Amino acid sequence: MTSDHPGPGRAVFAALLREVRQSAGLTQAELASKAGVGVRTVRDLERGRAARPQRTTVELLAAALGLDGERRARFVAVARGPGALRSAERRPATLALPSSVALIGRDRELAAVGELLTRPVTVAGRGASEAPNQQGRFVVTLVGLAGVGKSSLAIAVAHEVATSFPGGVAGIAVTQDATDADMLASVATVFGVGRAADLAARLAAPALLVVDGVEMSPAASAAVRWLRRTAPELRVLAAGRRPLEVPDEYVYPLEPLEVPPDDTVPELAAVAGYPAAALFLARLSEVRREPATEAEAPALAALVRRLGGLPLALELAAARGRVLDVEQLLRRYGDRLLDLQRAGADEGLRAAVAGSYDLLDPAAGRALRRLAVFRARWSVELAEDLLAGAGDPPAGDPAAVLDRMVGLGLVTVRGTGPFRFRLLDVVREFALEKAREAGELPDALRRHAEVIAHLAARTAPELTGGTMTAAVNRLDHLAADVWAALTHAADDDPHTALCLASKLPRWWRFRGRDVPGREWLRRLLADPRNADADPRVRAWAMLGVAQLAQEHGAGQAELPAAEAALAGFQDLGSITGELAARNLLCSLWMASGGYDEARRHGEAVLALATRTERIRDMAVAQNNLTWHEVRVGNLAAARRRLAAVDRLAAQCGELRLRVLARANLAEVARVGGRYDDAVTIARSAAPMLEELGDPGHRRRVSGIIGLAYAQSGRLDEAAEVLAELPVEPADGVPAAIEGWMALHRGARELAAEWFAAAASASDGRYDARELVEALVGLAASCPDADLSGVYEHLAEVCRHSGITLQPHEEALLEERGWRRESRGGCHGAGGAPQPPG
Repeated sequence: MTSDHPGPGRAVFAALLREVRQSAGLTQAELASKAGVGVRTVRDLERGRAARPQRTTVELLAAALGLDGERRARFVAVARGPGALRSAERRPATLALPSSVALIGRDRELAAVGELLTRPVTVAGRGASEAPNQQGRFVVTLVGLAGVGKSSLAIAVAHEVATSFPGGVAGIAVTQDATDADMLASVATVFGVGRAADLAARLAAPALLVVDGVEMSPAASAAVRWLRRTAPELRVLAAGRRPLEVPDEYVYPLEPLEVPPDDTVPELAAVAGYPAAALFLARLSEVRREPATEAEAPALAALVRRLGGLPLALELAAARGRVLDVEQLLRRYGDRLLDLQRAGADEGLRAAVAGSYDLLDPAAGRALRRLAVFRARWSVELAEDLLAGAGDPPAGDPAAVLDRMVGLGLVTVRGTGPFRFRLLDVVREFALEKAREAGELPDALRRHAEVIAHLAARTAPELTGGTMTAAVNRLDHLAADVWAALTHAADDDPHTALCLASKLPRWWRFRGRDVPGREWLRRLLADPRNADADPRVRAWAMLGVAQLAQEHGAGQAELPAAEAALAGFQDLGSITGELAARNLLCSLWMASGGYDEARRHGEAVLALATRTERIRDMAVAQNNLTWHEVRVGNLAAARRRLAAVDRLAAQCGELRLRVLARANLAEVARVGGRYDDAVTIARSAAPMLEELGDPGHRRRVSGIIGLAYAQSGRLDEAAEVLAELPVEPADGVPAAIEGWMALHRGARELAAEWFAAAASASDGRYDARELVEALVGLAASCPDADLSGVYEHLAEVCRHSGITLQPHEEALLEERGWRRESRGGCHGAGGAPQPPG
């Protein structure tokens, strides 16, 4: 663990860095930008809280500070710590390597590869204290695409660890079609002996050999095998587009540099803190006098993401910065990555990818071309599903094929979990280009749509209950592929498109995509090619149309679709479908004023679920029927139903239903005028809804708390809740809270304005009780001259909705002279609020 208190060595370097930076007239942010490192790195170094900086970081800082000669040497020596000068005296016998270049964003890789080469190794008859994953390796091979920085990292690592190899450090570059004898002769030369046979004696002490470009000749593997047998103390650091495939080899895939994620704050300092952006800006400063501006930050983040953090791509794009600004670079090359190449040379991104692609056998090449249809990250299982329908000879075990592609740097691996694999955009573009040339793309896109449809079908049952969050996240992860599959299949294979779309309504609802989702389903159902689609699929699609319409207040228009879905499920004998359809019809009929129909469907659901012992559906039915009890004023029955919901949800492990039942219980308490109870119950539900990731119901619970405070006259608490409550145009709750607060302060005119706004926002909404409450508040606060119109509106709403006023609401109206013609209040046609005589 790194201490917060700087050690003597770190304190000395911290003071020196601060002194030199201030002498140069630079701020920490300016120094970080010039050096291409993060501001936090500079800040931690100056505080003495960072671990010993990597050599490349120190070199970058020294260059940015303009240090040279003795000043640079002293700066580097102090940074390396008290042992740096002593280490310098123990130079290796040979150091035959090119000079190390300053690396950006490779500190972690530099340290990791250095440790692999310098730690002890367990061999037969010789033990080591480290655990296997902490032990060193005799052969480490850096693999990846051309241009990812393998050679530069290998040379930097060799310089970094040179003092650990008294036998010498040297390197060779493999040439095209070189033989193993050619390479061994080169090794002998760089280590200062005349023949390969003399290497055994020369390399008796620990030594390090760097072998660059191992893919250039198959003889490289044979040469390294011979060296391992001949010189047991020799360690090898190789770099190339493929592994050596020799015993004791550790393959280290070198990933591109980290890019800013999509949610990065579009500010230059934040974007520049990511290694890919830092490298691009460093190279851009070499060809452009003016530094990047704050206005270019969003385009900079998008560009380096599109370039995938590949150093070669970043350098090629930055080189065009002499004539194009960052936004122009993004527009020009964002969709033409393969066009980036060095001016006047054949070296570019197309050649870089082609070099690795050409190392694949025909079956693996075909697999890569098919995998290019994935847009997001994918799993081994999805890759296997996609490749299974190829129709060509299989490429073999998908895991082995992926391992081969990762080894060649064609596939990147990030994080843990199933969705870890992805093609860099430049690799994907190249593979799609090859798929078009081979005539394979239409079939690959068709198979991709089928695979995504199968995934959606497996995921749909999990979009409820305790598995909902994980299922939603799974679809979120593949959102780009879902939309691409739907778009392609709608034209190419409408049956598959309908199957896919019919499984997505719950996901679309949860992510606020109800309008486009409904449009997709309506389009696919109307497609004549889907007239003979599976009746089960059509029924779920029709139900989905109605579900999504309900979300944006158009549920009444889709009542026929929901009724048709119910009839279809009954014909098919689908109990699951019938329960889902009746639950939805219960809600749709309530929203459109058909309360008897709504109750009929709710009771039918409860009966069917009870008969078939479907506990979750029983709980849902009891929850739906609760609001019929509230509507007619039977709050005791409503509480009993909610108690049943809690008990049944506990039986089937439905935490979300239990929390929603608690939220509904808070609303029942508030409607009945038990305001303290409502606040207590709602506050216990709020954190659980937050944890479940249900923002809609979390907001509703906040509204319950705010209303309870305002109606009971606890104005300070109500104001606090109101300040935190997000405002939505179609929501009358904030206006109602304002109205009750104003009424309690005696500001009747202001209260009337707020209640009128609440009534307008609530009119036509699913739960007519919001409108009734707003009209009660308006009647309690408006001028006497307006009372007659308010009472008439309230009476009309009560007759239409069948809502019964609660005693505390009647008492409030009586204060304004309202008289009751019947004791029943506002229920059905039994009685309505009457203006004073």
